[in-house]
Amino acid sequence: MSLAVGAGPSSSNMDDKAVSAEKTTTNHRPESDDDNEEENRNLHLGPQYTLKEQLEKDKDDESLRKWKEQLLGGVDINNIGETLEPEVKFLSVAIVSPDREDIVLSIPADGKPEGLWFTLKEASHYRLKFSFQVSNNIVSGLRYTNTVWKTGVKVDSTKDMIGTFSPQLEPYTHEMPEETAPSGFLARGSYTAKSKFLDDDNKCYLEINYTFDIRKDWAATE
Repeated sequence: MSLAVGAGPSSSNMDDKAVSAEKTTTNHRPESDDDNEEENRNLHLGPQYTLKEQLEKDKDDESLRKWKEQLLGGVDINNIGETLEPEVKFLSVAIVSPDREDIVLSIPADGKPEGLWFTLKEASHYRLKFSFQVSNNIVSGLRYTNTVWKTGVKVDSTKDMIGTFSPQLEPYTHEMPEETAPSGFLARGSYTAKSKFLDDDNKCYLEINYTFDIRKDWAATE
């Protein structure tokens, strides 16, 4: 196959196009991460309002007021504070099992129960039930994390979503999914654990460091 002379563009035209392309590339370079960071630095968020201020804004606009009431649900106006930060107070933790009456555990102010906090019967089915109160503002994405150790070795770690809750005077009650206590000679004994309750901003409302036992039967004193 022969190459036809003059079939393509001249070298002069090619050079002109190359220069033109180079200018185009220089004038239209793609956005870099630095450009995006600069835009983010120049982005100014609007003012934030407390939940009480949100409810009182545009209160004369009936359609907007109804929309806010539908969006916020059953918010108790008497339990709303003047702060942006929600307050979550945990009142009790209970162990619910079909094998026995509920074991209601009090929560010390420092989150550190003294001595043995509770005993689980091996192979028993149980649920954790929390009672808590929300005030000041809506708490979003409240979740529960729990880590368990035996003789210094981590043996279990769980994370469960509890939900989003609006302020109200009446305490909320939430039950976790059913669990089964381990069984057998190796499972019985003493454990240490750490439980946390956090929101979607990773704000921790309660941390409990405690010890518990797994035995052949429930403790007689509980």
